[in-house]
Amino acid sequence: MSLEHHSKLLTRNCFYQLRKISKLRTIVPREDLEMIIHAFVSSRLDYCNSLFSCLNKKELSRLQQVQNSAARLLTRTNRRAHITPILKALHWLPVTFRFNFKILVLTFRAFSLPAHIQQFIYYRHCRHFPVLLDIPDKCGGSEKSSNVFLLLVIKSSPGNFDRREVLRKTWARERQHNGLWIRRIFISGTAGSGVEKEHRDILQWDFDESFFNLTLKQILFFEWMKHRCPNVHFLLNGDDDVFANTDGMVEYLTDLPGNNGSSHLYTGYVIYNAAPIRSSESKYYIPNQITAELYPPYCSGGGYLLSGHTAMVIHNMSVSTEVHPIDDVYIGMCVEKAGLLPTVHTGVKTLGLTMYNLILDEHEPCYMKGLLLVHRFLPAQIYLMWKKINDPHLRCGVRFGEDNV
Repeated sequence: MSLEHHSKLLTRNCFYQLRKISKLRTIVPREDLEMIIHAFVSSRLDYCNSLFSCLNKKELSRLQQVQNSAARLLTRTNRRAHITPILKALHWLPVTFRFNFKILVLTFRAFSLPAHIQQFIYYRHCRHFPVLLDIPDKCGGSEKSSNVFLLLVIKSSPGNFDRREVLRKTWARERQHNGLWIRRIFISGTAGSGVEKEHRDILQWDFDESFFNLTLKQILFFEWMKHRCPNVHFLLNGDDDVFANTDGMVEYLTDLPGNNGSSHLYTGYVIYNAAPIRSSESKYYIPNQITAELYPPYCSGGGYLLSGHTAMVIHNMSVSTEVHPIDDVYIGMCVEKAGLLPTVHTGVKTLGLTMYNLILDEHEPCYMKGLLLVHRFLPAQIYLMWKKINDPHLRCGVRFGEDNV
Protein backbone atom coordinates (compact mmCIF):
# COMPACT_ATOMS: atom_id res chain seq x y z
CA MET A 1 0.00 0.00 0.00
CA SER A 2 1.40 3.41 -0.98
CA LEU A 3 1.65 6.31 1.46
CA GLU A 4 -0.90 8.27 -0.59
CA HIS A 5 -3.39 5.41 -0.35
CA HIS A 6 -2.76 5.20 3.40
CA SER A 7 -3.47 8.94 3.82
CA LYS A 8 -6.78 8.60 1.95
CA LEU A 9 -7.88 5.72 4.17
CA LEU A 10 -6.76 7.64 7.23
CA THR A 11 -8.76 10.72 6.18
CA ARG A 12 -11.86 8.64 5.53
CA ASN A 13 -11.58 6.88 8.90
CA CYS A 14 -11.06 10.14 10.81
CA PHE A 15 -14.10 11.78 9.25
CA TYR A 16 -16.12 8.69 10.15
CA GLN A 17 -15.01 9.07 13.78
CA LEU A 18 -15.86 12.79 13.74
CA ARG A 19 -19.38 12.07 12.51
CA LYS A 20 -19.87 9.66 15.41
CA ILE A 21 -18.37 12.11 17.92
CA SER A 22 -20.60 14.94 16.69
CA LYS A 23 -23.59 13.09 18.11
CA LEU A 24 -22.07 13.46 21.59
CA ARG A 25 -21.54 17.21 21.34
CA THR A 26 -24.76 18.17 23.12
CA ILE A 27 -24.42 15.70 25.99
CA VAL A 28 -20.68 15.67 26.77
CA PRO A 29 -18.74 18.52 28.45
CA ARG A 30 -16.23 20.27 26.24
CA GLU A 31 -13.19 18.98 28.16
CA ASP A 32 -14.40 15.41 27.76
CA LEU A 33 -15.26 16.00 24.11
CA GLU A 34 -11.72 17.24 23.44
CA MET A 35 -10.34 14.12 25.13
CA ILE A 36 -12.51 11.92 22.91
CA ILE A 37 -11.36 13.79 19.78
CA HIS A 38 -7.73 13.27 20.75
CA ALA A 39 -8.33 9.60 21.48
CA PHE A 40 -10.14 8.78 18.23
CA VAL A 41 -8.86 11.39 15.75
CA SER A 42 -5.67 13.18 16.84
CA SER A 43 -4.02 9.91 17.83
CA ARG A 44 -4.63 8.60 14.31
CA LEU A 45 -3.15 11.74 12.74
CA ASP A 46 -0.09 11.52 15.00
CA TYR A 47 0.62 7.81 14.61
CA CYS A 48 3.89 7.43 12.62
CA ASN A 49 3.25 10.92 11.27
CA SER A 50 6.92 11.56 10.51
CA LEU A 51 6.21 9.53 7.36
CA PHE A 52 3.95 12.37 6.18
CA SER A 53 6.98 14.47 5.23
CA CYS A 54 7.00 12.52 1.96
CA LEU A 55 3.37 13.35 1.12
CA ASN A 56 2.46 15.88 -1.55
CA LYS A 57 0.55 19.07 -0.74
CA LYS A 58 -2.78 17.66 -1.88
CA GLU A 59 -2.63 14.74 0.57
CA LEU A 60 -1.40 16.98 3.38
CA SER A 61 -4.32 19.38 2.83
CA ARG A 62 -6.74 16.45 3.28
CA LEU A 63 -5.19 15.60 6.63
CA GLN A 64 -5.32 19.25 7.64
CA GLN A 65 -9.02 19.34 6.78
CA VAL A 66 -9.55 16.55 9.31
CA GLN A 67 -7.92 18.59 12.05
CA ASN A 68 -9.81 21.71 11.00
CA SER A 69 -13.12 19.86 11.17
CA ALA A 70 -12.25 18.48 14.60
CA ALA A 71 -11.43 21.98 15.87
CA ARG A 72 -14.70 23.41 14.52
CA LEU A 73 -16.65 20.52 16.02
CA LEU A 74 -15.11 21.14 19.42
CA THR A 75 -15.53 24.93 19.36
CA ARG A 76 -18.82 24.93 17.44
CA THR A 77 -17.33 27.38 14.96
CA ASN A 78 -18.82 28.23 11.60
CA ARG A 79 -17.10 26.66 8.57
CA ARG A 80 -16.41 30.12 7.13
CA ALA A 81 -14.44 31.26 10.15
CA HIS A 82 -10.68 31.46 9.70
CA ILE A 83 -9.11 28.33 11.22
CA THR A 84 -5.72 29.67 12.38
CA PRO A 85 -7.02 31.61 15.42
CA ILE A 86 -9.10 28.58 16.41
CA LEU A 87 -6.12 26.21 16.33
CA LYS A 88 -4.02 28.78 18.18
CA ALA A 89 -6.62 29.12 20.91
CA LEU A 90 -6.76 25.34 21.29
CA HIS A 91 -2.95 25.10 21.28
CA TRP A 92 -3.13 22.60 18.42
CA LEU A 93 -0.21 22.51 16.03
CA PRO A 94 -1.25 22.14 12.36
CA VAL A 95 -0.54 18.76 10.76
CA THR A 96 2.69 19.77 9.02
CA PHE A 97 4.02 21.37 12.22
CA ARG A 98 3.17 18.22 14.16
CA PHE A 99 5.21 15.85 12.00
CA ASN A 100 8.05 18.36 11.65
CA PHE A 101 8.12 18.66 15.43
CA LYS A 102 8.34 14.89 15.79
CA ILE A 103 11.16 14.68 13.25
CA LEU A 104 13.02 17.50 15.01
CA VAL A 105 12.68 15.70 18.34
CA LEU A 106 14.08 12.50 16.80
CA THR A 107 16.87 14.48 15.17
CA PHE A 108 17.65 16.30 18.41
CA ARG A 109 18.14 12.96 20.11
CA ALA A 110 20.71 12.17 17.46
CA PHE A 111 22.22 15.67 17.29
CA SER A 112 25.68 14.41 18.28
CA LEU A 113 25.80 12.11 15.24
CA PRO A 114 27.64 13.04 12.01
CA ALA A 115 25.64 15.08 9.51
CA HIS A 116 25.26 12.23 7.00
CA ILE A 117 23.86 9.95 9.75
CA GLN A 118 21.36 12.62 10.80
CA GLN A 119 20.30 13.06 7.17
CA PHE A 120 19.83 9.31 6.79
CA ILE A 121 17.65 9.12 9.92
CA TYR A 122 15.57 12.09 8.75
CA TYR A 123 14.84 10.60 5.31
CA ARG A 124 14.99 6.90 6.24
CA HIS A 125 11.30 6.35 5.55
CA CYS A 126 11.33 7.93 2.05
CA ARG A 127 11.35 5.27 -0.66
CA HIS A 128 9.59 6.90 -3.62
CA PHE A 129 11.56 9.19 -5.93
CA PRO A 130 10.92 10.32 -9.52
CA VAL A 131 12.73 8.51 -12.33
CA LEU A 132 14.90 10.97 -14.27
CA LEU A 133 16.20 8.49 -16.84
CA ASP A 134 14.22 5.36 -17.67
CA ILE A 135 14.90 2.49 -20.06
CA PRO A 136 11.57 0.64 -20.11
CA ASP A 137 12.52 -1.51 -23.10
CA LYS A 138 15.89 -2.65 -21.76
CA CYS A 139 14.69 -6.25 -21.42
CA GLY A 140 12.39 -6.08 -24.44
CA GLY A 141 9.36 -5.40 -22.23
CA SER A 142 8.13 -7.43 -19.30
CA GLU A 143 6.76 -10.26 -21.47
CA LYS A 144 10.04 -10.72 -23.38
CA SER A 145 12.33 -10.22 -20.39
CA SER A 146 12.82 -14.00 -20.14
CA ASN A 147 15.09 -13.64 -23.18
CA VAL A 148 17.67 -11.98 -20.92
CA PHE A 149 19.81 -14.63 -19.26
CA LEU A 150 22.16 -12.38 -17.27
CA LEU A 151 21.29 -8.79 -16.35
CA LEU A 152 24.29 -6.75 -15.18
CA VAL A 153 23.12 -4.27 -12.54
CA ILE A 154 26.02 -1.90 -11.95
CA LYS A 155 26.01 0.74 -9.21
CA SER A 156 27.62 3.88 -10.61
CA SER A 157 27.89 7.53 -9.56
CA PRO A 158 27.10 10.18 -12.20
CA GLY A 159 30.73 11.36 -12.32
CA ASN A 160 32.16 7.90 -13.10
CA PHE A 161 31.98 8.38 -16.87
CA ASP A 162 35.40 6.81 -17.53
CA ARG A 163 34.47 3.63 -15.64
CA ARG A 164 31.20 3.24 -17.54
CA GLU A 165 32.93 3.74 -20.89
CA VAL A 166 35.47 1.02 -20.14
CA LEU A 167 32.81 -1.41 -18.91
CA ARG A 168 30.75 -0.89 -22.08
CA LYS A 169 33.77 -2.04 -24.09
CA THR A 170 34.77 -4.94 -21.85
CA TRP A 171 32.89 -7.24 -19.47
CA ALA A 172 29.61 -5.26 -19.52
CA ARG A 173 29.31 -5.20 -23.31
CA GLU A 174 25.83 -6.33 -24.33
CA ARG A 175 26.17 -9.53 -26.32
CA GLN A 176 25.28 -13.18 -26.57
CA HIS A 177 27.52 -15.81 -25.02
CA ASN A 178 26.78 -19.41 -25.91
CA GLY A 179 23.53 -18.13 -27.40
CA LEU A 180 22.40 -16.43 -24.14
CA TRP A 181 21.85 -12.68 -23.85
CA ILE A 182 23.82 -10.48 -21.45
CA ARG A 183 22.31 -7.01 -20.86
CA ARG A 184 23.54 -4.13 -18.68
CA ILE A 185 22.06 -1.34 -16.57
CA PHE A 186 23.89 1.35 -14.61
CA ILE A 187 21.85 2.57 -11.62
CA SER A 188 22.49 6.06 -10.30
CA GLY A 189 21.29 8.96 -8.20
CA THR A 190 22.08 12.61 -8.87
CA ALA A 191 25.21 14.68 -8.23
CA GLY A 192 26.78 17.85 -9.57
CA SER A 193 27.54 16.32 -12.95
CA GLY A 194 25.11 14.92 -15.47
CA VAL A 195 25.23 11.52 -17.16
CA GLU A 196 25.55 10.43 -20.77
CA LYS A 197 22.21 9.50 -22.34
CA GLU A 198 23.14 8.22 -25.79
CA HIS A 199 23.79 4.64 -24.68
CA ARG A 200 20.34 4.22 -23.09
CA ASP A 201 21.77 2.09 -20.29
CA ILE A 202 21.50 4.39 -17.25
CA LEU A 203 18.60 4.19 -14.82
CA GLN A 204 18.61 7.36 -12.70
CA TRP A 205 16.40 8.60 -9.87
CA ASP A 206 16.08 12.04 -8.33
CA PHE A 207 17.87 11.48 -5.03
CA ASP A 208 21.33 12.52 -3.85
CA GLU A 209 24.13 10.14 -4.81
CA SER A 210 25.87 9.07 -1.60
CA PHE A 211 27.25 5.99 0.11
CA PHE A 212 24.32 5.83 2.53
CA ASN A 213 21.85 6.00 -0.37
CA LEU A 214 23.12 2.81 -2.02
CA THR A 215 20.37 0.87 -0.25
CA LEU A 216 17.80 3.24 -1.72
CA LYS A 217 19.29 2.50 -5.14
CA GLN A 218 18.73 -1.21 -4.61
CA ILE A 219 15.15 -0.79 -3.37
CA LEU A 220 14.22 1.40 -6.34
CA PHE A 221 15.90 -0.93 -8.81
CA PHE A 222 14.05 -4.03 -7.59
CA GLU A 223 10.78 -2.09 -7.79
CA TRP A 224 11.69 -1.08 -11.38
CA MET A 225 12.67 -4.66 -12.23
CA LYS A 226 9.31 -5.95 -11.03
CA HIS A 227 7.59 -3.97 -13.79
CA ARG A 228 10.24 -3.83 -16.55
CA CYS A 229 12.31 -7.02 -16.31
CA PRO A 230 10.41 -9.46 -14.09
CA ASN A 231 11.46 -12.64 -15.91
CA VAL A 232 15.23 -12.29 -16.31
CA HIS A 233 16.98 -15.49 -15.30
CA PHE A 234 19.97 -14.15 -13.32
CA LEU A 235 21.52 -10.89 -12.19
CA LEU A 236 25.00 -9.69 -11.34
CA ASN A 237 24.68 -6.94 -8.76
CA GLY A 238 27.96 -5.08 -8.39
CA ASP A 239 30.07 -1.93 -8.39
CA ASP A 240 31.61 -0.18 -11.38
CA ASP A 241 35.18 -0.78 -10.16
CA VAL A 242 35.12 -4.59 -10.35
CA PHE A 243 36.54 -6.92 -12.94
CA ALA A 244 33.85 -9.45 -13.85
CA ASN A 245 34.34 -12.54 -15.96
CA THR A 246 30.80 -12.36 -17.34
CA ASP A 247 31.41 -15.11 -19.90
CA GLY A 248 32.49 -17.35 -17.05
CA MET A 249 29.38 -16.35 -15.10
CA VAL A 250 27.11 -17.46 -17.94
CA GLU A 251 28.93 -20.81 -18.07
CA TYR A 252 28.70 -21.23 -14.30
CA LEU A 253 24.99 -20.36 -14.22
CA THR A 254 24.04 -22.64 -17.09
CA ASP A 255 25.69 -25.53 -15.23
CA LEU A 256 23.65 -25.03 -12.06
CA PRO A 257 21.67 -28.22 -11.45
CA GLY A 258 17.93 -27.63 -11.59
CA ASN A 259 18.08 -23.85 -11.46
CA ASN A 260 17.28 -21.72 -14.51
CA GLY A 261 16.66 -18.66 -12.36
CA SER A 262 13.37 -19.88 -10.92
CA SER A 263 14.97 -21.11 -7.67
CA HIS A 264 16.95 -19.41 -4.93
CA LEU A 265 20.48 -18.22 -5.72
CA TYR A 266 22.41 -15.62 -3.75
CA THR A 267 26.11 -16.30 -4.01
CA GLY A 268 29.38 -14.45 -3.68
CA TYR A 269 31.90 -13.62 -0.95
CA VAL A 270 29.87 -14.26 2.22
CA ILE A 271 30.50 -12.33 5.43
CA TYR A 272 29.41 -14.03 8.67
CA ASN A 273 28.92 -12.76 12.23
CA ALA A 274 29.64 -9.15 11.36
CA ALA A 275 28.73 -6.45 13.86
CA PRO A 276 27.97 -2.77 13.24
CA ILE A 277 31.10 -0.64 13.28
CA ARG A 278 30.89 1.85 16.16
CA SER A 279 33.94 3.97 15.31
CA SER A 280 32.68 7.32 14.06
CA GLU A 281 35.83 7.68 11.97
CA SER A 282 34.86 4.73 9.76
CA LYS A 283 33.02 5.02 6.47
CA TYR A 284 30.85 2.15 7.71
CA TYR A 285 30.02 3.72 11.09
CA ILE A 286 26.57 2.66 12.31
CA PRO A 287 25.36 4.09 15.67
CA ASN A 288 23.00 2.35 18.06
CA GLN A 289 20.21 4.67 16.92
CA ILE A 290 20.15 2.78 13.61
CA THR A 291 20.71 -0.78 14.81
CA ALA A 292 22.07 -2.59 17.84
CA GLU A 293 21.96 -6.10 16.40
CA LEU A 294 24.53 -8.30 14.68
CA TYR A 295 24.25 -8.47 10.91
CA PRO A 296 22.90 -11.60 9.24
CA PRO A 297 25.12 -13.48 6.77
CA TYR A 298 25.38 -11.44 3.57
CA CYS A 299 27.32 -11.28 0.32
CA SER A 300 29.84 -8.46 0.11
CA GLY A 301 28.40 -5.70 -2.05
CA GLY A 302 31.29 -5.44 -4.51
CA GLY A 303 29.54 -8.08 -6.58
CA TYR A 304 27.29 -11.11 -6.18
CA LEU A 305 24.98 -13.25 -8.28
CA LEU A 306 21.22 -13.51 -7.83
CA SER A 307 18.56 -15.57 -9.50
CA GLY A 308 15.56 -13.70 -10.84
CA HIS A 309 13.49 -15.58 -8.26
CA THR A 310 15.62 -14.32 -5.35
CA ALA A 311 15.61 -10.77 -6.71
CA MET A 312 11.83 -10.72 -6.50
CA VAL A 313 11.94 -12.29 -3.02
CA ILE A 314 14.23 -9.45 -1.91
CA HIS A 315 11.83 -6.90 -3.40
CA ASN A 316 8.88 -8.43 -1.54
CA MET A 317 10.76 -8.52 1.76
CA SER A 318 12.07 -4.96 1.37
CA VAL A 319 8.54 -3.57 1.52
CA SER A 320 8.36 -4.39 5.25
CA THR A 321 12.08 -4.21 6.13
CA GLU A 322 13.35 -0.97 7.64
CA VAL A 323 16.07 0.63 5.53
CA HIS A 324 19.67 0.06 6.63
CA PRO A 325 22.35 2.38 5.19
CA ILE A 326 24.79 -0.41 4.25
CA ASP A 327 23.25 -1.84 1.09
CA ASP A 328 24.82 -5.32 1.12
CA VAL A 329 23.82 -5.77 4.78
CA TYR A 330 20.27 -4.73 3.88
CA ILE A 331 20.09 -7.33 1.10
CA GLY A 332 21.21 -9.94 3.64
CA MET A 333 18.45 -8.79 6.01
CA CYS A 334 15.81 -9.23 3.31
CA VAL A 335 17.13 -12.68 2.38
CA GLU A 336 17.18 -13.77 6.03
CA LYS A 337 13.63 -12.46 6.51
CA ALA A 338 12.53 -14.79 3.70
CA GLY A 339 14.13 -17.74 5.50
CA LEU A 340 16.94 -18.05 2.94
CA LEU A 341 20.75 -17.90 3.12
CA PRO A 342 23.67 -16.83 0.92
CA THR A 343 26.17 -19.36 -0.40
CA VAL A 344 29.93 -18.95 -0.79
CA HIS A 345 31.51 -18.86 -4.24
CA THR A 346 35.30 -19.04 -4.06
CA GLY A 347 35.61 -17.38 -7.47
CA VAL A 348 34.27 -14.07 -6.11
CA LYS A 349 37.01 -11.92 -4.55
CA THR A 350 35.36 -8.72 -3.37
CA LEU A 351 38.27 -7.95 -1.03
CA GLY A 352 40.65 -7.89 -3.99
CA LEU A 353 43.69 -10.02 -4.69
CA THR A 354 46.73 -9.81 -2.45
CA MET A 355 48.91 -10.92 -5.35
CA TYR A 356 47.54 -8.23 -7.66
CA ASN A 357 49.55 -5.06 -8.30
CA LEU A 358 50.28 -2.63 -11.09
CA ILE A 359 53.00 -4.88 -12.56
CA LEU A 360 51.08 -7.39 -14.66
CA ASP A 361 52.78 -10.67 -15.50
CA GLU A 362 51.92 -13.45 -17.91
CA HIS A 363 50.50 -15.74 -15.21
CA GLU A 364 47.74 -13.43 -13.98
CA PRO A 365 45.37 -13.71 -16.99
CA CYS A 366 45.05 -17.45 -16.45
CA TYR A 367 44.33 -16.95 -12.78
CA MET A 368 41.79 -14.22 -13.53
CA LYS A 369 40.15 -16.31 -16.24
CA GLY A 370 39.29 -18.91 -13.62
CA LEU A 371 37.61 -16.40 -11.31
CA LEU A 372 34.19 -14.78 -11.58
CA LEU A 373 34.77 -11.37 -10.02
CA VAL A 374 37.51 -9.30 -8.39
CA HIS A 375 36.91 -5.96 -6.68
CA ARG A 376 38.89 -2.71 -6.89
CA PHE A 377 40.25 -2.36 -10.41
CA LEU A 378 41.15 0.87 -12.16
CA PRO A 379 39.57 1.42 -15.60
CA ALA A 380 42.90 0.89 -17.38
CA GLN A 381 43.48 -2.35 -15.47
CA ILE A 382 40.00 -3.61 -16.40
CA TYR A 383 40.57 -2.87 -20.08
CA LEU A 384 44.01 -4.51 -20.14
CA MET A 385 42.93 -7.62 -18.24
CA TRP A 386 39.84 -8.10 -20.42
CA LYS A 387 42.03 -8.03 -23.51
CA LYS A 388 44.42 -10.54 -21.97
CA ILE A 389 41.88 -13.14 -20.82
CA ASN A 390 40.16 -12.95 -24.24
CA ASP A 391 43.40 -13.27 -26.20
CA PRO A 392 42.87 -16.24 -28.55
CA HIS A 393 46.54 -17.14 -28.09
CA LEU A 394 46.26 -17.36 -24.30
CA ARG A 395 46.91 -20.91 -23.08
CA CYS A 396 45.92 -21.87 -19.55
CA GLY A 397 46.25 -25.32 -18.00
CA VAL A 398 44.15 -25.22 -14.82
CA ARG A 399 41.07 -23.15 -13.99
CA PHE A 400 40.72 -21.88 -10.47
CA GLY A 401 37.94 -20.96 -8.13
CA GLU A 402 34.92 -22.46 -9.89
CA ASP A 403 33.72 -24.57 -6.99
CA ASN A 404 30.58 -23.28 -5.33
CA VAL A 405 31.12 -24.41 -1.74
